[in-house]
Amino acid sequence: MMDRDWIAARIPHQGSMCLLDSVECWSEDEIVCQTRSHLLPDNPLRAAGRLGVANAIEYAAQAMAVHAALLAGDARPVAAGYLTSVREAHWHCQSLDEMDAPLSIRAERLSGNDITAMYRFEVSAAGSLLVSGRLGVVLNAAALAPASPSF
Repeated sequence: MMDRDWIAARIPHQGSMCLLDSVECWSEDEIVCQTRSHLLPDNPLRAAGRLGVANAIEYAAQAMAVHAALLAGDARPVAAGYLTSVREAHWHCQSLDEMDAPLSIRAERLSGNDITAMYRFEVSAAGSLLVSGRLGVVLNAAALAPASPSF
């Protein structure tokens, strides 16, 4: 079972910042995760008591990180990454916490390698599309860090 504990052991996000509850299914090309963390009053992304729709990008990024970990297997430890681009974002609601149903986060890998990747994502709830777009990501930030000079 790929539950929250399993996910937290494979991505850098810990405690309440680990937003995903489970991996529903995955393949070499895509992953689907599920969560109810958008309804938690102590969600660390809330501002003024609300969870704005732009936070769907973080949910998608975490699904992408889980997918990268699954593709890597146990070959390497969890590595910190970062987003490099957000493209074609389409918002279909104002707030994620207005949805009482679990969020479904689908990320499809369009291209990439061990260091960078491009994904298409969708976040939905109860069959309604909430957010979609594309994300560029560096999966392993340390791999792009400049080498220390040797003297």
